[in-house]
Amino acid sequence: MINHILDLSDSPAHVSVWNGLLRLEKKDEPDITLPFEEVAVVVGTHRQLTFTQAFFSRLAEHGGVFIACDNKSKPMAMMTPIEGHHLQTEQIALQAAASMPVKKRVWQSIIKAKIRAQARALQNLHGEDHGLGKMAERVRSGDPDNLEGQAARRYWTRLFADEPKFQRDRDAHGRNALLNFGYAVLRAVTARAVCAAGLHPSLGVHHHNRYNAYVLADDLMEPFRPIVDLAVAENTKANEDLDLNRENKRILYEALYTPLTFQGEQRSLFDVHTRICASLVKVFRGERKNILMPE
Repeated sequence: MINHILDLSDSPAHVSVWNGLLRLEKKDEPDITLPFEEVAVVVGTHRQLTFTQAFFSRLAEHGGVFIACDNKSKPMAMMTPIEGHHLQTEQIALQAAASMPVKKRVWQSIIKAKIRAQARALQNLHGEDHGLGKMAERVRSGDPDNLEGQAARRYWTRLFADEPKFQRDRDAHGRNALLNFGYAVLRAVTARAVCAAGLHPSLGVHHHNRYNAYVLADDLMEPFRPIVDLAVAENTKANEDLDLNRENKRILYEALYTPLTFQGEQRSLFDVHTRICASLVKVFRGERKNILMPE
């Protein structure tokens, strides 16, 4: 199945529904139509975009996610479907009733996978993982030793070799802004899979924030952040003008389309998230011990 990420940042446009299809209209250009079932994420950035109510309704009906950005391309809001699965009420009840040992076991798998992914990113960039691979194997249930934090400190000081004083800062510019944008799209892809599985994005296994409606998406996206990190590290240099322009966005989108190895097969990020969320449902149902994670 095709999963389009539709970026609307270059020019004014009107988005509506025509004969059941998403229709994109731009002045002096032929109309573009897409089946809604092939649209995973729509990113709205340009100041002169207009949308019909029918577009938002049909997008949600087919499980798509909408991201609204400000005039600097910074993601400001995200819209996800309310209903995503025919057993949603039952699934959410099981999710809410999950025991702490189950949640800790799931979090252990997530953090192991995250640190392994960080190790691979450093290996690909610099020829060594700086001990992160071995660190991943020491993660215990619930990560009581905070190996996630220990790995992060080692990882960020080595990821950008040409910027040794780099610090991860969500409010900073440059590489941080590119990371923020990539993570926002990744988060939308994850939230889409969470809703499609009939799970509630506000009920996490680890993250807890009364002001965050997508804590489960934030949990499940952790092992995939290094996809964005690697794309930024490979395609930027310190002190460059790193605006969120068309080319930099293209690099991030292409990274998210890179096939992943999952259960011995090459699968898309969208498909992997679908399978991970389905496995989490089985964990909550007591049908399997732990969540699936990418190799």
